[in-house]
Amino acid sequence: MHIIRHYEHVAPGLQGAVFALGNFDGVHLGHQQVIAGARALAAEMGAPLGVLVFEPHPQQYFFPDKPFFRLTPFRAKAHKLERLGVDILAALPFDATLATKQAPEFVLDVLVDGLHVCHVVAGYDFRFGKGRGGDAAALGYMGMMEGFGVTIVDEVKNGSETYSSTRIRELLHEGNVREAGRMLGDWWKVETQVQKGDQRGRTIGFPTANLPLDDHVEPALGVYAVRIEIQDGPEKGVYDGVANIGRRPTFDKSDVLLEVHIFDFDADIYGCHAGVSLIGYIREERKFDGLEALKAQIAKDSETARHILKDAPEKP
Repeated sequence: MHIIRHYEHVAPGLQGAVFALGNFDGVHLGHQQVIAGARALAAEMGAPLGVLVFEPHPQQYFFPDKPFFRLTPFRAKAHKLERLGVDILAALPFDATLATKQAPEFVLDVLVDGLHVCHVVAGYDFRFGKGRGGDAAALGYMGMMEGFGVTIVDEVKNGSETYSSTRIRELLHEGNVREAGRMLGDWWKVETQVQKGDQRGRTIGFPTANLPLDDHVEPALGVYAVRIEIQDGPEKGVYDGVANIGRRPTFDKSDVLLEVHIFDFDADIYGCHAGVSLIGYIREERKFDGLEALKAQIAKDSETARHILKDAPEKP
């Protein structure tokens, strides 16, 4: 998959694609319908399949002090899009220049003169341009005027509920990882780099891999049954485990950290990239009176996690 960071001076071989437009945070099943529509058109037209997103997410640009909210930071999003068969990912920097482009300027500068799109596909609620001034109807009209095709995909529902990144965030805040996973089409995961921590877990017989949440949305704090995919290094593979996401009140910590105890595993994976999928919510985080009480609870949580993972499907 080719990644384009700027729309100016796009290589001729990457021009003329069918592009799906949107932020696609989470790349949930509704997003996948939009991309599938673009994929079918690209195959029919013999054109590359592209996806256009903005980095950072416009919400981060306009509200930099708000808590992190993303379901899929850029690296994770790129992985998911590549697995969906995307040929070109245009990740345009969302800055003052782009934020102040009026809707017609965006179409002319980015889609027509920059990417030379032959067709675009967007969801029914796609908005673009300064102040979100352009909508699906405006995009269709401008496509007709400028000579490229436009397809608008209606809302996609999960029963009576519309697939929505906002709804998935709410489910994660509630600890309902199975329903969030059903909307995503896969288990929600934290993808980041394993860091060296206090190594306190080793002293109580439960060593952990420590991963910062970085700019992921913060799910319900507590203990989860997880699968961890180590993405590089000699231990590359998928393993079962139990994890705590929280502030570790027993040790008077305040920052939020993801700590994973990998079952039947003893290897150095510091610095490796990993993806931790949340499979089942076990309990809330709480403070313990001492290390012995904490050890006993981790042992119970580990048994619960093993039981959940034994019956858990590959996808929710």
